Amino acid sequence: MRGGDELSLPRPRSSRVYDGLDRISQRSLLRGTGVSSEDLGKPLVAVVNSFTEINPGHVHLRGLAEEVKKGIRSAGGLPREFNTISVCDGIAMGHEGMKLSLPSRELIADSVETMIEAHGFDAMVCITTCDKIDPGMLMAAARLDIPTVFALGGPMAAGCPTWGRYKGKKITVMDLFEVRGLLLKGELSEEEGAYLEEICCGSPGACAGMFTAMTMQCLIESMGMTLPYMATAPSMGEERRKLVYEAGRAVVGLLKNGVTPSKIMTPEALRNAITVDMALGGSTNTVLHLKAVAEELGLDLPLEVFDEISQATPHLVNMAPSGRVIIEELHEAGGVPGVMVRLRDRLDLGVLTATGRTLGENLEGVKVADPKVIRPLENPVHETGGMAILRGNLAPKGAVAKISAIDPSMWVFQGEARVFEREEDAVEAIHGGEIHEG
Repeated sequence: MRGGDELSLPRPRSSRVYDGLDRISQRSLLRGTGVSSEDLGKPLVAVVNSFTEINPGHVHLRGLAEEVKKGIRSAGGLPREFNTISVCDGIAMGHEGMKLSLPSRELIADSVETMIEAHGFDAMVCITTCDKIDPGMLMAAARLDIPTVFALGGPMAAGCPTWGRYKGKKITVMDLFEVRGLLLKGELSEEEGAYLEEICCGSPGACAGMFTAMTMQCLIESMGMTLPYMATAPSMGEERRKLVYEAGRAVVGLLKNGVTPSKIMTPEALRNAITVDMALGGSTNTVLHLKAVAEELGLDLPLEVFDEISQATPHLVNMAPSGRVIIEELHEAGGVPGVMVRLRDRLDLGVLTATGRTLGENLEGVKVADPKVIRPLENPVHETGGMAILRGNLAPKGAVAKISAIDPSMWVFQGEARVFEREEDAVEAIHGGEIHEG
């Protein structure tokens, strides 16, 4: 009927789908995927991948999934992989495709829920990198509330030009916007522009600044849903392979101990994540995504919480795009644990994490390697966090501003507003020189 009855690992969901005489056809179908009699007695662990060949943040995830599976098997679980979609916001922006990016978050959450419920998985490892996939999978984890660990794709390497205007600098995709302007003005040769385009994205992974993808990865780590250093370790190489392997092992440990996302993503853990967000000067999109995750958890997370935490949290890392620090430099300086050590007196250290230990235990022995990158509290980039909640007649329910990226001289503006009914009309007016200073 079913092998491996001697195993002590729990199978709270798969046993209902695959055990007993009434489930003979389900077991036979599972055997059709290559599952042995011995494997039928093991917890069924989903490897929720988002591999695609069109998105640089996800093109390497197929290989990472194999390491995750090895980790699950070594801990006594039976891994089974499925895939979901993954939009690259960098490719989608600037045309009609961007209107489909945010809806893809809901499609991802729904598709993960569908596959988990239909096939009786006991636990899951979510493999993700980019903007809407990270929160989509977080929402699914919150909704399903089965043991879950995130195995993240990490950042891409920066480009390192060896000649021309940018020689000796580390450049990211954000620099290409400046390159475009220089090309339009005739201040950069077409040869150098083509060269910079070719080398800018130095490897697979998320864009190397604190854009939405890397902000969300850092918040997934800071709220405890993955292992320490998972967010910022280079996307390629032994460190990343070891981390995702351990993520596979960790999820079986959480299953054994009955630790689910609702026990990790508590109100205190979400506040920890927001605190780290403010210290990093993270993307404003995190407000949208964290509120959606909180909704799935049944928690209230009003805009006032973000404003309150931002006002009480110093901005400690001058991350690109508003600054010049890129993700690999943040990792070398101490990564997310290094930032959290700086903030430890402002964090709840008793929250549980994917390691099975508390945040305080995870931070034992963590040091900041470069105080110029992760600044001390007494020498911040800004005295308050990188985000502000604004209200007024244009946004009576509130709006979010990334003040870490706005020059203080622009915080107050008085002048005539040009009103457009369509985004496309506004862009056309800007490109057509119809918008004038003042």
